[in-house]
Amino acid sequence: MSVTFGPTYCSNVTLAEVGHFIGPIGFDDTLGPSSFQILELEAVRVALWRGKDRSRELERRAEMAGEASAEAAVSIEHASARSRQAVQDAREAEGLQGRQEVTAPPAELDRPADQPDAGQPVGVPGETAVVGTAPRPEPSAELDEERPPPPVTPDLTAAAFFDVDNTMMMGASMFHFARGLAARKYFTTSDLAGFAWQQVKFRVGGKEGDVGSPRERALSFVAGRRVEELNEVGEEIYDELMADKIWSGTKALAQMHLDAGQRVWLVTATPVELATMISRRLGLTGALGTVAEQVDGSYTGRLVGDLLHGRAKAHAVRALAAKEGLNLKRCTAYSDSLNDVPMLSAVGTAVAINPDTGLREVARQRQWEIRDWRTGRKAAKIGVPSVLGAGAVAGAVAAGLAYRRR
Repeated sequence: MSVTFGPTYCSNVTLAEVGHFIGPIGFDDTLGPSSFQILELEAVRVALWRGKDRSRELERRAEMAGEASAEAAVSIEHASARSRQAVQDAREAEGLQGRQEVTAPPAELDRPADQPDAGQPVGVPGETAVVGTAPRPEPSAELDEERPPPPVTPDLTAAAFFDVDNTMMMGASMFHFARGLAARKYFTTSDLAGFAWQQVKFRVGGKEGDVGSPRERALSFVAGRRVEELNEVGEEIYDELMADKIWSGTKALAQMHLDAGQRVWLVTATPVELATMISRRLGLTGALGTVAEQVDGSYTGRLVGDLLHGRAKAHAVRALAAKEGLNLKRCTAYSDSLNDVPMLSAVGTAVAINPDTGLREVARQRQWEIRDWRTGRKAAKIGVPSVLGAGAVAGAVAAGLAYRRR
């Protein structure tokens, strides 16, 4: 049986569906359900409808975040390619000019009187000079070793996507970044610890999409900061706190894809500028990351869409594939977290790296490859607990200053 509560609602709610919320429903032969129970049913119906609305809104924000991330990643990668080409052209021009200066014949007035002309054969006085060219030295083995390897043939339709936190890097990149900012007095470590604890409680007991969640306040600590300033600070923090935390096994996997001519992208909730810097330092193609709004070269403290987390990563990968002409069936994705199952499911080959309990179970069920660089106690100590998730870490760190100012 179903009951309709009027034109306000787009669909009926069956009594069986909501009975467990309000208990058994009694009927009078003439009046039907009591007025009180009708009100209870209306409340349940509203809650269900709002839940659907919230789910659609979260999906819309995730899709927006993915599209923005892909757009930013492609823009940054193309700008970097143009910059590299300009540097290469300048070097080639300088080299050509230097060779021309070395091979240019000396001016006639500068040649000493007893020096033969450049085109005059050289010989011993009194003997016939032999016109010819000096023999060229045989190439040495050392020169052969110094020659660069032949260029790799590009594989334009295949690529690899790597999560960062606990997959490419030990721990959370955003947390390392926050430590560096705290050391530079952007905010205090106690501020960061206090806010992070609030986010732990939120992730354990809160609800996805709650008003005032970290998602709504993420990256507020950069409001008013120059993009260039934080990029420079990020370079320093990478050398200080991140460079020695790269998993060598994961880096080797990324290099394997590069050697095969494939492009390699990082995919992370970390801000796209920081993610791009990490990608460049690792010699990779680029990065998909959270996009923070910018106006006149400064951060506003607002996000474009949402954090690049969970479903948003899958949207970003699909959007990038569409822009770059990738065949997702020929692509590979790597992650440590159950939260990234949507991204792992979007490609032809999925690999679990240092997986949390949830992802390990899914990987076994779906027969995905599992690689774990951790052993024993080290595995238990390294990284962020999976209950927090990448979104909570990024939100906790990113909103540190906003928390302190309140």
